[in-house]
Amino acid sequence: MPEKISRRKLLGKSGKAILAGGVGVVAGGVLKANGAVPPAAAAPAAVKGVDYFSKLGVATFINAAGTYTTLSASTMPDEVQAAIALASQKPVRLLELQDAAGDYLAKRLQCGGALITTGATGAITLGAAACITLGNKSKVVSIPTEMDGIKNEIILQTAHSSEYDHAMRNCGAKLLKVNSMEEYEKAFTERTVMTHYLNADECPIGREDWIRVAHQHGVPCFNDAAADVPPISNLWNYTKMGFDLVGFSGGKGLRGPQCSGLLLGRKDLIEAAKLNNSPYSNSVGRALKVAKEEIVGLVAAVDWFLSQSDESFEAEYRKRAELIAGHLKGIPTVETKVFIPPVANHVPHLLVTYDLKKFKWNALDVMKQMREGTPNIELNPSTGGGPASAGLPGGDNVIVVGVWMLQPGEDAIVGKRLGAVMKDALKT
Repeated sequence: MPEKISRRKLLGKSGKAILAGGVGVVAGGVLKANGAVPPAAAAPAAVKGVDYFSKLGVATFINAAGTYTTLSASTMPDEVQAAIALASQKPVRLLELQDAAGDYLAKRLQCGGALITTGATGAITLGAAACITLGNKSKVVSIPTEMDGIKNEIILQTAHSSEYDHAMRNCGAKLLKVNSMEEYEKAFTERTVMTHYLNADECPIGREDWIRVAHQHGVPCFNDAAADVPPISNLWNYTKMGFDLVGFSGGKGLRGPQCSGLLLGRKDLIEAAKLNNSPYSNSVGRALKVAKEEIVGLVAAVDWFLSQSDESFEAEYRKRAELIAGHLKGIPTVETKVFIPPVANHVPHLLVTYDLKKFKWNALDVMKQMREGTPNIELNPSTGGGPASAGLPGGDNVIVVGVWMLQPGEDAIVGKRLGAVMKDALKT
């Protein structure tokens, strides 16, 4: 990509020379001339963090919902928090860090290349930009507005269309929606650059057929698997299946920073995605900046995640669900069961159902009581039939408790509080 001299490049190149050749030499010369030895650095005093949530008047809550962005997604394990804190203390060259992190993750996740992005939506944008500009670097500076002569058609199933389509349109993509295999096969033109698959089981065209047809036309396939770990093996299942690009959220099941994500897949497409990404100023991804803290944090999160097991995850989450269910025993008509969604958020959730005729509150009322009570508890948004992850049931009498983001001891608090609310809701 042609580069123009900018203040960043000027400071990046000349500044390094000045610092290395000027400050270092002068400082060294003065010390040697005076025979002085720099004093030993004093041990820094421990800094106590300020609770800015409290200072700003922002309420915290017990997360019995899940890893939803609007609820600030997941909590990070201690190992991840420690890695981020350490990374914040030293400067690095961002491109060097991205390359090193990508190489490391590609080896660990058994794929050709990897790029840390601003969430799964950032991965979609950069993946689409990569496919549009692949083999034509000069077009990086043109998209999304100067599209003359640029191939930009992306095919997806109508069943997979969502608000996240905007991430592809950000690149100047034209989206073509299909409803059957016949429509899919006819949708390919000389302008087709990518097919997009929302990772779900219930759709007219399955994964294998979707990949097969696209590859017959020489077109890469993207799989949006944002919330689809665990199981742990999904981190390599889809690239091995044949998807050329796969996007994951870093702040959901992986338990990394919320503003991080993974783009995995073909090495050439990952390299093309990098050219469309920050820190390159004249690119569609310049606003999708990932700091060194998020890069290191997500690498640490992947390391942590791979050290776990699906069996230990499920056993722990079932234990929490059953503990909460125990607080609801004996309440008239209340029934509980553990439910695992088929793809997204594939971990145990607690479903609570009851006979509305026996209670004065429906499930949304119960959610409100839990949210406004003490302690402040947020239930899964599927409660009462609200919008939530695919596969989670809902209804006027359905309460959904997400247990996997609960901190130690919070399962007992949620169970006790939910039991009290349900008892208060009984008609007398």
